[in-house]
Amino acid sequence: MKALLLSLIIVSFTAHLSAQERTNKVSTDRNASDSVQVIESEVIPLDEVTLTGLSLTTKLTEISQSVSIIGKNKLALERPITLSPLINQVPGVFMQSGTLNTNRITIRGIGARSLFGTANIRAYFGEIPLTDGNGESVIEDLELASVSQIEIYKGPAASNFGVGLGGTMILQPLYHNNATPEVTFTKQLGSYNFKKVVGTAGFSKKGQSINLIYSSNHSDGYRENNAYNRNTFTGVMKFDLSNKDEFVVLASYIHLNAQIPSSLTQEDFDATPKKAAFTWGASKAFEHVNQGLLGLTWTHDYSDNLLQSTSIFTSAKDNKEPRPFNILEEQTHGLGLRTKLQGNNQLLNLAVKWMVGVEGFTDSYNAQTFENTYGDTPKGSGSSYGEQLSDLEERRSYINLFAETTWDLTSKLKFNTGVHANYTFYTLDNRLTSTTINQLGDYNFDLILSPKFGLIHTFTKNLNIYGTVAHGFSMPTTAETILPDGTRNRNLQPEIGWNFEIGTRFSSFNNKLNGSLALYTMSIDDLLVSRRTQQDNFFAINAGKTRHSGIEAQLSYPIFTHKETRITAYANATLNNHRFRTFIDKEQDFSGNELTGVPSEVLNAGLNLVTRNSFYGMLSMQYVGDIPVNDGNTVYTDNYTLLNAQLGYKNKMLKRLHYDLFLNVNNITDSKYAAQVQVNAIGFGNNAPRYFYPGIPFNYSAGINIKYSL
Repeated sequence: MKALLLSLIIVSFTAHLSAQERTNKVSTDRNASDSVQVIESEVIPLDEVTLTGLSLTTKLTEISQSVSIIGKNKLALERPITLSPLINQVPGVFMQSGTLNTNRITIRGIGARSLFGTANIRAYFGEIPLTDGNGESVIEDLELASVSQIEIYKGPAASNFGVGLGGTMILQPLYHNNATPEVTFTKQLGSYNFKKVVGTAGFSKKGQSINLIYSSNHSDGYRENNAYNRNTFTGVMKFDLSNKDEFVVLASYIHLNAQIPSSLTQEDFDATPKKAAFTWGASKAFEHVNQGLLGLTWTHDYSDNLLQSTSIFTSAKDNKEPRPFNILEEQTHGLGLRTKLQGNNQLLNLAVKWMVGVEGFTDSYNAQTFENTYGDTPKGSGSSYGEQLSDLEERRSYINLFAETTWDLTSKLKFNTGVHANYTFYTLDNRLTSTTINQLGDYNFDLILSPKFGLIHTFTKNLNIYGTVAHGFSMPTTAETILPDGTRNRNLQPEIGWNFEIGTRFSSFNNKLNGSLALYTMSIDDLLVSRRTQQDNFFAINAGKTRHSGIEAQLSYPIFTHKETRITAYANATLNNHRFRTFIDKEQDFSGNELTGVPSEVLNAGLNLVTRNSFYGMLSMQYVGDIPVNDGNTVYTDNYTLLNAQLGYKNKMLKRLHYDLFLNVNNITDSKYAAQVQVNAIGFGNNAPRYFYPGIPFNYSAGINIKYSL
């Protein structure tokens, strides 16, 4: 299969090189709301892409790094129950989703060893960070109806938004840009008593734009102890104070109450995948979250060549999470500032774009744990509070300084360079007076400088080649720095790596064939390895080195076009060779083994259809290779293939009333697969390790969207 894919890439690229340069440009009206638009595939024509996540460049043709975009149409029309079907169509990116509230996103294998969520990847909602002071990002709780575009920068090259080893995800807010006010209502029903309601109200007039979004989500879940309830409210507002000043307000509130079935042993995964892990079901484990986010951004144009943008943001999160081994109560309050200055100038007779900025963030985190005495209560009662076990108070802070320039060396050659400086420090206190260790003190890391260098050469309007070298890092979490005796491991170092990448983007045959190809290798030192001493007691050591190498390719071509009917075919692939270079843990030598938690290959293919009579549809196939789930590579998941489809019909009943009927069918072939793995799980007592989260079998959802223009 790999040989076939590479042959396809080579043939397509050769065909492009032999084709004469095309001069016509495909245009797309991204703001049109009343017409049926072509559903975007993963490859968008080069001239059509505007990137709002980078300060110095606005077109994909000017970016000297790998970036993928999930566009507005795809977000609006696919309406996935979970974010993973969209994310997993992006080469190099893989999202595991054990349940609606249990997810892990990896980019090029980075973050695969995170125990409980997404780490080592920076995430933003506009200019507002979604990554907390511990380096963890919860993206899936944000309502997708409030997002206009998802930009995914792969590798540590987006210095403007941090240099996480995996990369950066920017969820751009959806502003209401239409001249007339609109209200929309969406009702969606599906398998396992899935219910979703989304209501929006948008207003735009005289430099003001207000978009309010409410959503309610419920599912009984495929498994026992798997119910999910989430309510969100999001406000996206923009105000032009003058012709030089713009003010943006982003506000989000999330209320989540979701049960936790946890992972299963191989035996239970094969025989009874619907069951919850025994102790998690018996304790009726769940998480109850209230979370708020508020960000204010002021942008000022000093001139046509000088722009300033300043953001202040604050967040608060309250979480209660009873698990079989304890009951966790945690509260987080964060506050931060981002400001940057950017301009366009002439220097040494060369056009130069430049940007300098600073981001500072601090959050206070309090975590208390209590003994869970569910075993002493009547059967079916669930979790019950016992003796308090811990009370930790932490302040986590960082300062990022960043600068970047892009030089037009010639009309076709651009040179991009930047540097990012990070200083991170923690303060941790033990407030439980019954313990002998009351002060854990400060934990500061050395200043980390992360440079990047990139070149991009535009051969023709429809072909460019780029190369980049970039440095990145990821900090250990606080939990990883605490040793079993309660003291700090002050010798622990961040993971640090260099990414080397070359790639090309091209279009041909009248801009119909679009594609990209990227080859990269990343070397990471001071690999953080978690050691588990009991169910909820783990710490990290720097145990080795890894090398992440791979190929990412994508193609898109309209195989049928007639008047207003179009069928577009797309294919993309991720081929990974992620391995431990040096990894010795105690007496075990894992050097040369495959990296845990990452599939060796992910292949996607599909068809997108729109017709003149407003019918639209999608058919997608995804193949995921086997995944090693322990460092010894003695246990793997099985490879699997998922087939999903969507059919919809859009039209209007009255001049101002539009409707959209849709049906989604997922896992049509009823494949059995592991939707997420718990890497290096340990079986306590005489129990087998619980590595696997079962994927949902055949399921469906259907709904209606109604839009009324006032």
